[in-house]
Amino acid sequence: MKTEREREELIKDISVLLYQAYDSTLDEIYALLKKIDDQEDEEDLKAIQEAREDIRINGTVKWSEIQNEIKKDVA
Repeated sequence: MKTEREREELIKDISVLLYQAYDSTLDEIYALLKKIDDQEDEEDLKAIQEAREDIRINGTVKWSEIQNEIKKDVA
């Protein structure tokens, strides 16, 4: 994971390159970014569905049980 500063620097560098790119290149970049975004959305939805299925099969854990486990770990 990048720091905020590294992220800003990378975005700045990308922005410079984007302003220099041909229109056709911009179209390709947009299509690739859109594809990546769509894939990430699909992965997120799949993870949600798997979590819901796990809850349906295994149920959930009561908050009091989690608190007891935390107390045991601290002690």
